[in-house]
Amino acid sequence: MAKILFVCHGNICRSTMAQSVFADMAQKCGRCGEFDVQSAATSIEEIGSEPHYGTREKLAQEGVPLVPHRAVRMTREDGKKYDLLIGMDAQNIRNMLKIVDDDDAKKICRLLDFTSTPRDIADPWYTGDFTATYNDIRLGCAAILEKI
Repeated sequence: MAKILFVCHGNICRSTMAQSVFADMAQKCGRCGEFDVQSAATSIEEIGSEPHYGTREKLAQEGVPLVPHRAVRMTREDGKKYDLLIGMDAQNIRNMLKIVDDDDAKKICRLLDFTSTPRDIADPWYTGDFTATYNDIRLGCAAILEKI
């Protein structure tokens, strides 16, 4: 079973969306038993919070079930536990590298690094554009499923 941790700043927008989208995609293609998928934050600001209302609304609009979740912070132990540690942008990656041990750093990458157009995924907390974020996350999750 591949263990994947999606990570963003607060764990209420992008990483939670990625967790839900990936779980839904894996279930729809009959591969849900192949993955343990979770999400976490690099900060402590939103610990215990539910997913952002924009994330909830966008997933509902797209017919993607929201994985029940409360924001948690990524830990050093997550570096050992997960096979892939997937950040949403370069700042997430920098923060993730400060959390994990050096030997686990090789497991860290951005979600869109799996696609033909590697780049950051914009944070809808700031942009307000949950549709653009959803489209990027969907693209990245599909690429992971194709490569694993």
